[in-house]
Amino acid sequence: MTSEAALLSELIGLVYDAALDPTLWPRALEQACVFVGGSSGNLFWHDAATGQSAVLHLFNEEPQYTKLYFEKYLPLNPCFPAAAFSEVGVVYASTDFVPFEEMVETRFYEEWMKPQGMIDALGANLEKGATNSSIVSVRMHEKDGFADADLRRRFALIVPHFQRAVSIGRLFDQSKAAQAVLTQTLDNISAAVFLVGSNGRLVLSNLPGRMMLDEAVLLTERNGVLFAIEPEAQRGLRDALLVADRGDAAADGGDPISLSAALPGHWFANVLPLTSGDRQRTGMLHSAAAAVFVRRTSPASPPPLEVLAKLYKLTASEVRLIDGVMKVSGVKALAELLGLRQATVKTHLHNVFRKTGTARQSELVKLIAGFEPSERG
Repeated sequence: MTSEAALLSELIGLVYDAALDPTLWPRALEQACVFVGGSSGNLFWHDAATGQSAVLHLFNEEPQYTKLYFEKYLPLNPCFPAAAFSEVGVVYASTDFVPFEEMVETRFYEEWMKPQGMIDALGANLEKGATNSSIVSVRMHEKDGFADADLRRRFALIVPHFQRAVSIGRLFDQSKAAQAVLTQTLDNISAAVFLVGSNGRLVLSNLPGRMMLDEAVLLTERNGVLFAIEPEAQRGLRDALLVADRGDAAADGGDPISLSAALPGHWFANVLPLTSGDRQRTGMLHSAAAAVFVRRTSPASPPPLEVLAKLYKLTASEVRLIDGVMKVSGVKALAELLGLRQATVKTHLHNVFRKTGTARQSELVKLIAGFEPSERG
């Protein structure tokens, strides 16, 4: 039997290769399901403000159910918008938001989950904007059982690699890479990006990267070589680049390198080797051994509903109810919108009124409409 470490190593390499060759994502998701212990998986994005979502890549999902989800059942998913509010990298299960005994009472379960044999899912936000998130999910079917501690542990091992791969994937446009033209693509990336050759030789940087070098607060260029300003950061960068230059598979997804606290937010560098797997083709175009990308981890200001949820310690079902109150009025209309029984809606309303100090739906609307995160957060 293949060891867990061997399976994880194989999966990590596949995930980073998929960052540069998107056709590999279904295979990476398949391997993620094998490693974690799920039956299907996907990468998707969700916008909590608009309620819109789209699947980017998937494995073992029946096309008709994917189509039904976006055409009909997306607004009925009781895990959103609360799941989109989770901090980046934090592992969650659908049952963390909605207990299974409550889930089975919903139309979402009865009409969409149950026919597929789906009972639970593990997920994590990979990137998070003011209102939207990119998410990786592995779904458990009846034969898999619910997401227990071991499945969560395994999922947590792969999430950081999916995070980095999704970010890195936006750095390279394969059609342009095939023509050895990356500059325009890189300049449209918000992160500072550097392609580095042997011994730290700077081969190419995008516009944010060039600005960072000009400022010389975090990174600088000395005799054509990329250097970190702080000694400890330079040691970490040097070691990571040496490993990448050797083509060591262990370099895949190395720990982020802390660069400095001199600027607002926390700045980190990640080094992606370009000397193994499908990534080698991209590196060869510029004689690059690694890609270094630098970004600040300070999150964007969260939307009012997210801040409200944290301030009043609302459950996922209560968050969803408030979101519904902003769209329709009355218990019957809410029940139809959310796919819940009217008695369940009344229970959630009572709890929300109690937690927020309101007494009617119109007061809830005024509360969130006038909510200023900068004053309450």
